[in-house]
Amino acid sequence: MSTQQSLADLASLISLQATREGYSTSSLPGLGYVRQSASSPHECSMYEPVLCLILRGRKRTTAGPLDVHFGPGESLIVSHDLPVMSEVTDAPYLALILALDMDILGTLVDQIQAVDLDESESSSLAVHATDEALIDALLRYARLADNPIETAVLAPLILKEIHFRLATAPHGGMLRTLLRTESTEHAVSKAIQVIRTRYREALSVPELASRFGMSESTFHRHFRSVTGTTPLQYQKTLRLLEARRLISSAGFRISSAAYEVGYASSTQFSREYSREFGVPPREHANGASN
Repeated sequence: MSTQQSLADLASLISLQATREGYSTSSLPGLGYVRQSASSPHECSMYEPVLCLILRGRKRTTAGPLDVHFGPGESLIVSHDLPVMSEVTDAPYLALILALDMDILGTLVDQIQAVDLDESESSSLAVHATDEALIDALLRYARLADNPIETAVLAPLILKEIHFRLATAPHGGMLRTLLRTESTEHAVSKAIQVIRTRYREALSVPELASRFGMSESTFHRHFRSVTGTTPLQYQKTLRLLEARRLISSAGFRISSAAYEVGYASSTQFSREYSREFGVPPREHANGASN
């Protein structure tokens, strides 16, 4: 079967499974879909390690200086937790989303390192044409949906194959680097987890750098090269994204949301919120007063 035929078969299957507008989840572990009937404006969100394979339409995703545009048959690999700006530039849009499991990748480290691959280029936000073997594995995985017995037996095996194919793909260089525990990219990943866990607290970059055996300047350089931003800006974006969720979905008052995510000043919060999202927090409020 040709790559184009496999891609067409996968698009047809996902079109049947993605029955509603926006993001929806499959019955299969880690699998989701995005369907949009119209293009969308730039929106800030947090991407965790993920594969995004576009089946229809086009998308643009940026993280600081990292900027990728991709369309049907191309896939995006995100290796780290990244705050990004993204927009659907061409619709109708249909994409398969698969959350990456670092534990599965860890079980494959010896096999992946045994493959002779080009390590000259790697990025935490990387796009490439998806090869037939990976599309075929994704198709076989998606076909397991709503079949509990086959899911229980076959899903772990196919997921392991998918992760192997991602880590050995041309745009899987950062995944391969991430598996080396002595790499700076691995250290940045661990630092990100610290920031995400303690994002409400005051962040000491020198202490964080020292914790991972780097000078402050070296840590800044490596952190920015992976995430496209600084540690303090990363923390700020985390705070604002959580505040947006609290205001829009959890019914928090604006002042309460600001305090909840670590702001001492509502004025500063509103100013930084407007700068991040292009509108003041009251535009996202879900019926709550200040």
